[in-house]
Amino acid sequence: MIMSAEDLMPPRHAATEAELDELKSYEDERVAHLVRLCARGFNRSLARRLAQHGITFGQWVYLRILWKREGLTQRQLSEIANLTEPTTHTALTKLERLGIIERKTLAPNRRRQCAFLTQRGRELQEELEPLAIESNDVALVGIPPERREQLREDLITILDNLADDEAEAEAQGLKVPATRSSMFE
Repeated sequence: MIMSAEDLMPPRHAATEAELDELKSYEDERVAHLVRLCARGFNRSLARRLAQHGITFGQWVYLRILWKREGLTQRQLSEIANLTEPTTHTALTKLERLGIIERKTLAPNRRRQCAFLTQRGRELQEELEPLAIESNDVALVGIPPERREQLREDLITILDNLADDEAEAEAQGLKVPATRSSMFE
């Protein structure tokens, strides 16, 4: 049987419920896509909980870092969070306005400001960390403890592999393109 070009085209009708269900299936998805969907789900779960305390997910990213180590510069925070400096600046400015952090200029470099938690910022750790634990617990329902630990170890291995891949690419002069750039521009 000879097929025409039209036979190879996707159907030109509204998707049926069965077709939508097939698209929502995770059976044929690659690990990268599943991890992205999980990350999005984790972020949304925690963001809902944080919002009840007046904190955004973006602010949470920096609070987690500062709870581990205060006195970091905006550039250091950007690198650790893997976010741009303008994004970091916006979050820090908001956290400062909320009285959660303060920025101080330390000698010898008078131009460089470091971020420090206020008393309120330190107190938030006890209030907010349980929300992250709750989000994790919700996501891991149905997975036995030994498999949870194996999942954690596997995810760390994946992160290490991807970091190695990026380092190799950088050594060859290859950079991650800006998200707004396009080869068609």
